[in-house]
Amino acid sequence: MTLSSPTGWAVAAALLILLPSVSAQATSLSLDDALQLAERNAPSLQARQEQISAARSAVVPAGELPDPRLNLGLQNLPVDGNDRWSTNRDFMTMQVVGLAQEVPNRDKRKARVETARATVERADAEAVLERLKVRAATAQAWLAAYTVQRKLQQFDDFYRENRLLASTVRARLAAGGGTTADALAPNQEAAQLDERKDLLLSQASQASAALKRWIGQDGDVQARAFPQWPVNGADYLHALHTHPELAAYDAMTREALAQVQQAQAEKKSDWGWQVDYQRRGPDFSNMVSLQVSMQLPLFTGSRQDPMIAARRAQVRQLEDEQQALLREHTAQLEADLAEYQRLQRAVARSRDTLLPLAEERVRLTLADYRAGKSALSEVLAARRQRVEARLQDIDLQGQLAATTARLHFAYGETRA
Repeated sequence: MTLSSPTGWAVAAALLILLPSVSAQATSLSLDDALQLAERNAPSLQARQEQISAARSAVVPAGELPDPRLNLGLQNLPVDGNDRWSTNRDFMTMQVVGLAQEVPNRDKRKARVETARATVERADAEAVLERLKVRAATAQAWLAAYTVQRKLQQFDDFYRENRLLASTVRARLAAGGGTTADALAPNQEAAQLDERKDLLLSQASQASAALKRWIGQDGDVQARAFPQWPVNGADYLHALHTHPELAAYDAMTREALAQVQQAQAEKKSDWGWQVDYQRRGPDFSNMVSLQVSMQLPLFTGSRQDPMIAARRAQVRQLEDEQQALLREHTAQLEADLAEYQRLQRAVARSRDTLLPLAEERVRLTLADYRAGKSALSEVLAARRQRVEARLQDIDLQGQLAATTARLHFAYGETRA
């Protein structure tokens, strides 16, 4: 088929049309790219921004007076006698138009404003915390996908070495060594590799779906190596009290204290005023009435005082929860630091000892097999151990990167 034929032109046109979509699907996704996408696309972050906007919009109305009330009425309308249902013959009948205004006491309005401002602080703190959680979760999802990808990349070498083993077995059989069943061993090993690869492909799909949850789109994770972050346990412990999750409790406590002030202000009287214009019949004078009303908080022991006690209990509850959370973070930080140190040693041991020993064992058993000094089963066992050692090495690197990321995003990034 050539481009001069109609079929050739059709195929070329189809490839040109599909090329952008293919390129888009193959777009590489670094960790920084994933973090930026998550911050732009995560619905939870957008929800927090709306929460902040709502809280800020509520500050000004919190200190305003209630809307005035317009009163329209008809008073003292006769219902019997010669003047029944007449609105202008009886001197007591009046058409009333009035305006009333309730005025909460100043302390109450001030406390409401303080509560609204504290709600804004809490919304800001929760937005910071949500951003931290989104970035941390995105990093964990990206690392999980990258770890599986690195494992899958090993299978090109595994299959190449399997083909070399098949050649070695055939050469040994041609020379009269080994058993006839040895010819099946490379195929069995290849099938076992296929099963292992299928499992990793399934894990890769799951990891990709988990990452898509945060970034909102598909992407192929790409990096030259596992990302690294500096870890300073002493600094983390020293600055632990400034963690955003604990800072959110500071904002919630200020909000609760403002609600205590609001409850205390309920013990002071609110007041209100009302002006009425009263229109009577043409033979009588119109009138104006003015009245002032006041709230009488006479039963504070059964009304306001229990509410004040409840608000103060909420403050103590938040303070206790914050202390409990501080202890929880301290314990988690110390556990993560211990796990970080263990994984550092495990990765170093894998690279310096386990991987070289696994490679050397394969080399020695293969040399013995070629010389007729050992059975093929020993070679296969050594090769399986090498496969496990390589995959375990990548797994350890992934665990170390995940633990380092957890420390960085939970405690290191918060100090930046």
